Amino acid sequence: MPLQQQVAEPELETKCETEDTVRRCALTRERLPKQSLIRFVLGPNGEIVPDLKERLPGRGVWVTAARDKVAEAAKRNVFARALKAPVKVPAGLAETVDRLLVERALSALALANKAGEVVFGNAKVEEAIADAKVAALIHATEAAEDGCSKLNAKFRAAARGAAPAPIYVFSADELGLASGKTNVIHAALIQGGAAAKFLAGASRAERYRKGSAATFAEPIGSDTDKK
Repeated sequence: MPLQQQVAEPELETKCETEDTVRRCALTRERLPKQSLIRFVLGPNGEIVPDLKERLPGRGVWVTAARDKVAEAAKRNVFARALKAPVKVPAGLAETVDRLLVERALSALALANKAGEVVFGNAKVEEAIADAKVAALIHATEAAEDGCSKLNAKFRAAARGAAPAPIYVFSADELGLASGKTNVIHAALIQGGAAAKFLAGASRAERYRKGSAATFAEPIGSDTDKK
């Protein structure tokens, strides 16, 4: 095969210069850290399956972890070309990935809640901020802007400007399912291992939903208040 044609082939899994932590997106051909991509494999029934844990057997196809890029990859038959085999791309693949990412993040939030590393409700959030225990704030997507702004300002003041950006990824219903509570509008993560795991999952879900316009190096949430 001519060298030019080899280079043009979408890349599957290859070892890269940073200790095997970099992959090339099969759609854009851009090299990115693994955490900025999603691995897909061919399932037993010939259907493309997202492998978020990167543990499923078989050759993997890596695509930028952005909803628009996954949708484009499905539309442009990237998976079949990368695997050099007929594949079935399920309808709504990009939406399925979105759901799985959110489910993983909310599962981590539920574990953080069981570990006592989350508080819910405006009053408890303010108390946690005053006690300098907060690792990050969570606001439901339906939360009023003024309520978010007040809590964000208190958190930034307590953290002396070093506060991480708040999380605006999940609806009140989604937060309620993870916490076992109703009408969850505001919450605060208390520093700990379970909370850190949730933050990583929430970041991944938010960046995926923002799409390719998001910068993977940017912090989760907005950099100031809700937009």
